[in-house]
Amino acid sequence: MKIDHLPIGARFQWKGITYTKTGPMTAAGDSGGTAFIPKHAVLQPVPGEAPPAVAQESSARTVDAARVLAAFESYHRKALTLTDEAAQAELEEARQRFLAALR
Repeated sequence: MKIDHLPIGARFQWKGITYTKTGPMTAAGDSGGTAFIPKHAVLQPVPGEAPPAVAQESSARTVDAARVLAAFESYHRKALTLTDEAAQAELEEARQRFLAALR
């Protein structure tokens, strides 16, 4: 297991020392002190303890479609005020392509 797969508070062993994860790449040793744990370090479970739960990665962030559309329309309205008539027509075409791509 790797340090970035563990939740804060997970216990593990590295180089024969037992640690508790305290930050993204830091851990506190049971005997005191704080250590930087490199991402490439291979960590072991503490003997006699259940292996720590692996943190769930959130690879997909959900967004509210209505908020996205509202933000886009607000941006589009502002862009129209900053451009001349020829560019406004191009912006409207780009807006239509954007909205079609969402369907």
